[in-house]
Amino acid sequence: MNTIDHHWQRFTLKQKLSRYAVYLVLVMAFVQSIQSVEVIPEFLLDAPEQMGDMFSRMWPIDFAYYPVAVHDAMVETLNIATLGTLITLIFAIPLALMNASNIVNSVWCHWISRFFLVSSRSVNSLVWALLFVSIFGPGIIAGVLAIAFRSIGFVGKLLGEAIEEVNMGSIEALKATGASWMSILIKGYWPQVLPAFFSIVLFRWDINVRESAVLGLVGAGGIGVVLDDSMNLFQWDRVAMSLLAIFIIVILAEIVVVNIRKRLI
Repeated sequence: MNTIDHHWQRFTLKQKLSRYAVYLVLVMAFVQSIQSVEVIPEFLLDAPEQMGDMFSRMWPIDFAYYPVAVHDAMVETLNIATLGTLITLIFAIPLALMNASNIVNSVWCHWISRFFLVSSRSVNSLVWALLFVSIFGPGIIAGVLAIAFRSIGFVGKLLGEAIEEVNMGSIEALKATGASWMSILIKGYWPQVLPAFFSIVLFRWDINVRESAVLGLVGAGGIGVVLDDSMNLFQWDRVAMSLLAIFIIVILAEIVVVNIRKRLI
């Protein structure tokens, strides 16, 4: 009597070949990237010594410089992040509603909203800052608008997905009672989306605090201006003070966001 020996295989031959093809493409891309990047061996070998020299110039930290320029710049950075996040909501909420298929059925509205959301996410905050600096000149306005336009895509996309995941039972019940569209939106969708909304906004504000710290390098206000001035003047002890202030603010912002999210969500 013939017995058929079945050997269990996790992947078929086609799947194995596909995986190996992906690995081969990744290796080829890595090799091509290494060849295209002009690495000077002398600079690479000298990097540890140069880094040690830079750190020695940063010490001791010039703490006396904090009340002179760093404090006001850090407050300005927080203002840029906060105002930018609030302005984001003006544009992100309508785009999220347009992008949610359970609210708007128009394909054209979906494509229009996705165009603006993708456009916002595809342009880096520094590029937005350069654009607005050229329009409004150096200052906090350029930084606020750069943060706002950069955040629209992030907030709008995640909020739109949260709206699409709501339980439609309560929505259908409100529609059956003849409630208006605004009543359905406020009493049906909003209570279910509220936790996700606060989570998204707080998370984005946390990111904006980090991004606002570097906008000053292109003239968009904040601590980046102070950092750039200190680096241009080779005042490394003041550079260390600015970097330390940025690090502390970022950590504090993370702690604040985590605690608020625990209380609200």
